[in-house]
Amino acid sequence: MRTLPIEPITAEAFAPFGTLLVGPAAGPRQDRAAEIENGRPGAALNLALIRSEPFADSLPLRRLERHPHSAQAFLPLAVGEYLVVVAPDAGGRPDETALRAFRVPAGTGIVYRSGAWHAHMTTLSAPGTFAMLVHEDGGPEDCVFAPIAPVTPEA
Repeated sequence: MRTLPIEPITAEAFAPFGTLLVGPAAGPRQDRAAEIENGRPGAALNLALIRSEPFADSLPLRRLERHPHSAQAFLPLAVGEYLVVVAPDAGGRPDETALRAFRVPAGTGIVYRSGAWHAHMTTLSAPGTFAMLVHEDGGPEDCVFAPIAPVTPEA
């Protein structure tokens, strides 16, 4: 089975897939914002609480998902470090040769760009809770799944 190294996340490394939301620095106010893209007028913004389990409970990864018409934001509420697995698009499927796994520190949110392939949310140790935002209209392209060859992220 394939393994995938887990690397620390940086804004630059994650930029092809989305935006990091990090807390403000000490001192003068510094707003950090990300757009929640919506490619379908009339699609409603869905706000939900998502429970996430430790990644060891859901391995190996066997599929990725994407939201072709909406960005998707995850804001950690009760979460320690967590794992993000992403892949670029290759003709409407995830490019499995370019899979990346990132360790995200507690307190850092992420916003996946519309169309970005990603795995489900998983924590690194204890279960956690995220607030999730995405535009949905109830159609089949709210969330598209693609199978991948089994892969296990490892530190």
